[in-house]
Amino acid sequence: MVARFRLDLEFIEKYQMEQPSWGPLGYFTYKRTYARPLPSGGTEEFWQTCARVVEGVYETQRKHCQSLNLPWSSRKAQSSAQEMYQRMWEFKWLPPGRGLWAMGTRALEKVGGACLNNCAFVSTEDLSNTNFSDPFKFLMDMSMLGVGVGADTRGAGKVTLRVPDYSHEVHVVQDSREGWVNLIGLVLDSFVGQEMMPYKIDYSQIRPKGTVLKTFGGKSSGSEPLESLVESLITLLTPKDELPYTLTSTIIVDIFNLIGKCVVSGGIRRTAEIMLGSPDDHAFLSLKDDTDKLMSHRWASNNSVFAHRGMDYSKIAEMISTGSDVGLFWLDTARGFSRLLDPRNDKDVMVKGINPCGEQSLESHELCCLVETFPANHETEEDYYRTLKYAYLYAKSVTLIPTHNERTNAVMMRNRRIGCSQSGIVQAMSKFGREKYLEICDSGYNYIQRLDRIYSDWLCVPRSKKTTSIKPSGTVSLLAGATPGIHYPHSEYYIRNVRVNDMSPLLPKVREAGFPVEKDQYAENTYVVSFPIHEKNFDRSKDEVSIWEQMYNAASLQKYWADNQVSITVTFKPTETSEIKRVLECFQEGLKSVSFLMSDPSVVYPQAPYISITKEEYHVLKEKIRDLKLSRNLATHESDDVFCDGDTCELPNV
Repeated sequence: MVARFRLDLEFIEKYQMEQPSWGPLGYFTYKRTYARPLPSGGTEEFWQTCARVVEGVYETQRKHCQSLNLPWSSRKAQSSAQEMYQRMWEFKWLPPGRGLWAMGTRALEKVGGACLNNCAFVSTEDLSNTNFSDPFKFLMDMSMLGVGVGADTRGAGKVTLRVPDYSHEVHVVQDSREGWVNLIGLVLDSFVGQEMMPYKIDYSQIRPKGTVLKTFGGKSSGSEPLESLVESLITLLTPKDELPYTLTSTIIVDIFNLIGKCVVSGGIRRTAEIMLGSPDDHAFLSLKDDTDKLMSHRWASNNSVFAHRGMDYSKIAEMISTGSDVGLFWLDTARGFSRLLDPRNDKDVMVKGINPCGEQSLESHELCCLVETFPANHETEEDYYRTLKYAYLYAKSVTLIPTHNERTNAVMMRNRRIGCSQSGIVQAMSKFGREKYLEICDSGYNYIQRLDRIYSDWLCVPRSKKTTSIKPSGTVSLLAGATPGIHYPHSEYYIRNVRVNDMSPLLPKVREAGFPVEKDQYAENTYVVSFPIHEKNFDRSKDEVSIWEQMYNAASLQKYWADNQVSITVTFKPTETSEIKRVLECFQEGLKSVSFLMSDPSVVYPQAPYISITKEEYHVLKEKIRDLKLSRNLATHESDDVFCDGDTCELPNV
């Protein structure tokens, strides 16, 4: 039997007593979110997380080669793995939060590769009475594994719903992800006559609220969120009279949103959803106008429309200007083009939609793994290209791990889609100059294509359908101290407020170190910790950049880097609302997806995530702060990564 791949112990020992060059919130965020419990007690330090991730990548490659009887060199793998480790340690690249938490763990043997993937999409286009529950079960299944899921309303009008027939049996819900998903499938299918509604549902097997969840961390929410979901679905789907009725786009979205609410309930799992509908569907566009339903469950998704070049953007622009979070996705462009610098190739004609933050165009049931690079953390372009090799290898290796879903595997094994992303883009533009940075993007993209030819041939798998993205990032960029994705910093000096549970072992440590701490004004059992930040490589704040420049930046990255998409939430000032329609008309051929958010610098909410301060205020706060000493026993896994990693995926709780 061949031993598992392991990094050389002498190499690892060099890092055991060291800490990397954390960003201002890096070590706190790492301990709060990503440091796993150790079998011997205590929790990981970053040198151990790096080792687990890197060993997981090369063990995946080794097992793949062994299963197909392909060449494998332990010596070459050791040398390559050590460089991957070093570049991860130096924050030149990082896996997504999913990878930081799960890569190299036994969880992969239990649930497969889905837990390493950021995002997914499922279409209702082929919905019928015989497969009614399938897309909704897919959403719940993947969401419970932490995957952000997109969906559409194409199934409207294709299914007839009626009053269910009831059986005389008791349905016992098994204490597992599958048990929850199967119950929801049973309930939904009873409304199309494919199943019978049980006269009683027994939830007694579900572990009590607060029970520690060993595989993914956190604690059980108990059966209450599931019971509430079942009641809500029955209320939603039961017709006002006995007559059958047709499924609408509103009902489709409500089912998805209620499931998302269930997954999030209790704070045990975070999820992200996006719903795509027609720009001519008034009911879809008006979903969030109902305040009661918005507060109840419709907050669970961002809603975007299938846009097309040449359409009238007046209605959408008006909605955006009045505060709607509606986004746009140009499906034909995503299907027909890779980078927009290159000719139309129609290589993605089976794409149906996007992930919740819009950086990945996906087929139905397709998942995708993202990986992050930090170009501003390099001194030369050659050094950055070297980093791209290891970021690429991480993502490509994840495609070698089958998921538990057969339909997903059928798509992913054919497409091998990955998303090599960048964060700190504004910092990189400032460091290298805009034109030089875009040259680096262009050459870097072509280098990844050469890598994909070489390594796909070695692994005997298809070349990746697409390879590059710009994801919005989130807590991962905090580790490296980078600005998230393509977004501008809040200001040169600001306070970053982070929320923690009142029982968190991190709380006394930040107090001891001198960080300002106060009770949360909006949530019970929560405290707000204030971190003073000085933005490195600062150019301008987000409030100093026009809507036009933000769109131009996104179009430039869509042209020179991203063959998938650029995820961007374009912020606009109240004085720019009249320009939204013209902006969309001017950039409709330069982007594949976009969303907008009004930003009014004159409005500052108490304990907001970002609050601008002066240079003098920053130094006053810094003088009171000492080294933050966090021991191995302090990691609590209090929050999961925002799985699509963006502020448009869900309301941030950090």
